[in-house]
Amino acid sequence: MSYSEKIQELENRKRKAEAGGGAERIAKQHAAGKRSARERIDLLLDPGSFTELDPFVTHRCSDFGMENQKILGDGVVTGCGTISGRTVFIFSQDFTVFGGSLSRAHAEKICKVMDMALKTGSPIIGLNDSGGARIQEGVESLGGYAEIFWRNVQCSGVIPQISVILGPCAGGAVYSPAITDFIFMVEDSSYMFVTGPDVIKTVTHEDVSKESLGGAATHSEKSGVCHFVHSSEQTCLQAVRELVAFLPNNNLNSPPIVLGPLADPPDRDCSKIARVLPDSPNKPYDIRSIVNDVFDDGNLLEVQAAFAKNIVVGFARLAGQTVGVVGNQPNYLAGCLDIEASLKAARFVRFCDSFNIPLMTFVDVPGFLPGTAQEYGGIIKHGAKLLYAFAEATVPKIAVITRKAYGGAYDVMSSKHIRSDFNFAYPTAEIAVMGPEGAINILYRQELQKAEQQGKLLDARLQLTEAYREKFANPYKAAELGYVDAIILPEDTRRVLVQSLKILSGKRERGPSRKHGNIPL
Repeated sequence: MSYSEKIQELENRKRKAEAGGGAERIAKQHAAGKRSARERIDLLLDPGSFTELDPFVTHRCSDFGMENQKILGDGVVTGCGTISGRTVFIFSQDFTVFGGSLSRAHAEKICKVMDMALKTGSPIIGLNDSGGARIQEGVESLGGYAEIFWRNVQCSGVIPQISVILGPCAGGAVYSPAITDFIFMVEDSSYMFVTGPDVIKTVTHEDVSKESLGGAATHSEKSGVCHFVHSSEQTCLQAVRELVAFLPNNNLNSPPIVLGPLADPPDRDCSKIARVLPDSPNKPYDIRSIVNDVFDDGNLLEVQAAFAKNIVVGFARLAGQTVGVVGNQPNYLAGCLDIEASLKAARFVRFCDSFNIPLMTFVDVPGFLPGTAQEYGGIIKHGAKLLYAFAEATVPKIAVITRKAYGGAYDVMSSKHIRSDFNFAYPTAEIAVMGPEGAINILYRQELQKAEQQGKLLDARLQLTEAYREKFANPYKAAELGYVDAIILPEDTRRVLVQSLKILSGKRERGPSRKHGNIPL
């Protein structure tokens, strides 16, 4: 074979690999509102930056008539490219080839790019669209999944791992995304479940649709499995690019600093906060109004926005630097901590600590949500996870008490006692064991009983509540003890946080020598 013939053979193989399952099957993807594996990569990465690996790999199964069905690439496109000039590794499952099912060769391609990502300290992004394990390969397919899971664990806390669900993801396949840091889903086309509707109907006789069982709405609002939901593949992949822009490449790097030509001034006034905070301690408000006024350009990339709405977590920039934001949400359940809020915030705090992202906490918490459902569900254990996460974190930690900080929830929300670096409070802050209304029932039980007998209960309650508030429910006692570093005006919040972050830029903190702690899972 001549040189020109060899070149021609290479070009032919490339075209065959790029064809995937063929034009007819790609057309079916398009008809279902889905893109092909390669089209998705082109949308996600910088134009012309993708370098493909292993395009000529084929499956090795010779049973069940598959020996004559070998397709180059074996149902997954792998390689590396850039997002805003920064290297990422990627795999994109091809549903047009054997339904994107995972074979041993398919798994080995994914494992190779995961190994390369770990070796080079680059994020790994998986675009999932697969019918699950390739039945014809039996245990080899299951072994392939386990090899991927093992690598997910090795990469955890070392490089960012992002899963994008762009079709079905069922059975054992769901456990790889579950270990990764963030999961994106698309409305009406993404599905995740361990057992599908047909199996559930057979075993438990429950009749449930795949959308209700494992759709984007279910996992973003009920289970908390999904972190971001978008209406189309295009907006979803653009959002992945936005998330990557906030993150460092790996755990040894700092997050990127982004300062545009019209950068938000570090000392910008935050006068809106005073207008947002209600005069009444029991009136709700949206913590995001405060957060948006503090951070650059009013931009918060909220994570798990539809799940556990009583706490807000997400990424923002402060003077160009990425920070992780955690804030109680008085607009929902009065901002109480419950099981779901504790899990949501704990996971986020641990991610930020893994990747050198400073934590900014806005505290307005009346306590843990009471009730038998919470106690039976293990609020003691789950609330302890958030406490553990904040206490374990060694990144710069700054907290602002905007209003209430009561009981054990005060301790949990990045208090000075669990080693927050800087703790500030507004003059409106109330820091106490419990709220005035509950406290006077215990402290002044006899006085209240006497007032009730005299027909003066209402006046007595108002008087005693105000007396308690003046003595205990204010920030000054905590400031006298050094538990609050300073009482600041709301309009100075941004300036104070920028200054504090600059002071903490050289923070070095090491815990005791150990293999790892035992977080109460």
